[in-house]
Amino acid sequence: MVGPDQPSGRFLSPVSGVAVRFTCCSGQWLTKRTNSEFSGLMAHKAISTLKSLSLEAPGPVDLISLVGNTPLLRIQKLARDFPEVEILAKAEWENPGGSVKDRAALNIILEAERAGLMNREKILIDSTSGNTGIAYAMICAARGYRLKIFMPSNASIERKRILHAYGVEIVYTDPMEGSDGAIRRVRELAEDNPELYFYANQYDNPANWRAHYNATAPEIFEQTAGRLTHFVAGLGTSGTFVGTSRRLRELNPQIRCISVQPDAPFHGLEGLKHMPTAIQPAIYDPGLADENIEIPTEEAYAMTLRLAREEGMLVGISAGAAMIAALKVAAKTGKGVIVTIFCDSGDKYLSERFWEEGKR
Repeated sequence: MVGPDQPSGRFLSPVSGVAVRFTCCSGQWLTKRTNSEFSGLMAHKAISTLKSLSLEAPGPVDLISLVGNTPLLRIQKLARDFPEVEILAKAEWENPGGSVKDRAALNIILEAERAGLMNREKILIDSTSGNTGIAYAMICAARGYRLKIFMPSNASIERKRILHAYGVEIVYTDPMEGSDGAIRRVRELAEDNPELYFYANQYDNPANWRAHYNATAPEIFEQTAGRLTHFVAGLGTSGTFVGTSRRLRELNPQIRCISVQPDAPFHGLEGLKHMPTAIQPAIYDPGLADENIEIPTEEAYAMTLRLAREEGMLVGISAGAAMIAALKVAAKTGKGVIVTIFCDSGDKYLSERFWEEGKR
């Protein structure tokens, strides 16, 4: 039997919006009201009940504090052929800027502030394929900095619109030169105006990989309770792979680290680099990878569609490439716990034609 102070009715928390059913001390139902409408005793009882049910919402937080601590998702249907393998993916679109690049961009800015390199008198400049630019835009807006980015003109229209929404100054570069063309242009500007600009230089800045060494790797290790056997990640700036792999190796030298990249210089895997032919980032360490897997663009497109339609995960194209690589590792190893990185969601790529071409 439910007592007068025990939960037994329905109450829509004005904080969390969660419907909870209970009675208060007077035996009256607490319904959809704000805290100010309750008497002191009744409000205290309501809040105490919510706490006891673990439904208390967190208080206000700073936007930047939401970077990191992303969920680890289980791949189910696509991994059914490998019953002794667990394939897990970090849902990096849960970062406030929508991608894994929030981690590196934030650490680059924070380290620059601590070193006295970044202040409100300077303009942050860098090259990007889109996601790091969006991350910079969010953080610079929040911290009061000006931003100018260089980006290939064939970046998706969604990325361009997001950057315009943040008020970013964008210099578009030759799409045939890819991210390398944007790198060359921003370097020229940084050399010509060192007093005006802070060149964040995500491809060569150690703060990039340190973001993943200090946070991404420990998160993965903790979320898998140390059971991780394989780590799979794409190569763009290489910061995610380098930083995470270095830390995971320290935590367990038996963990195998597999890098993923496009199979050709000209490809459609936005954010990834074909390292043999691209300008290699200074932070890239090719000796870290136990294995490198190259993925064709069309196969990545097809897998991105499968992730949406079979797993319910609307992810970006690089996630499709990472998923293919993870499945290849699963087929080869036969058992273990494989973790990969899904860098962003698919909402930045919905203008791409492959979504329509994949209609059944």
